Amino acid sequence: MTTSNKPSVPFLLQHPAHFFALGLGSGLAKKAPGTFGSLVGLPFFWLIATYALSTQLTIIAALFILGIYFCSVTSDALGVPDHGSIVWDEIVAMMLVLTITPNQWQWTVLAFLLFRLFDIWKPYPIRQLDQQFKNGLGVMLDDLLAAGYAMLVLLVLMHFV
Repeated sequence: MTTSNKPSVPFLLQHPAHFFALGLGSGLAKKAPGTFGSLVGLPFFWLIATYALSTQLTIIAALFILGIYFCSVTSDALGVPDHGSIVWDEIVAMMLVLTITPNQWQWTVLAFLLFRLFDIWKPYPIRQLDQQFKNGLGVMLDDLLAAGYAMLVLLVLMHFV
């Protein structure tokens, strides 16, 4: 447990759930931890990029389910339902966006920017969901919806390009 709402390296290493929820340490970034967490999603996806789409989605679904646990344990320890340093949700959601993204750096950058836009902006119903659910599932779910918005925009753009 911690009495501070600012996690540190000792907190990160205190429990495996904290290590993963804080994105292997990327969530400890002083500014824009969600952006750093999303960046961690890139190499995580590249580790599974050669697998069939069904296998990628199965792995991402497993990471999502694990994330509910990681984020719940870490939120409870921090005493904050969705602390900014918890970035496992960004990692998993970014991986999901990349499943439909063409393997070209320009598309990857666009996918990253779109996901960050929707994750920060939280258009309907993301903001309402984020306010309603204050547990591990809620932490994971709002980023899943942001990923869905980013994927929708990417699919429309890919159709016209």
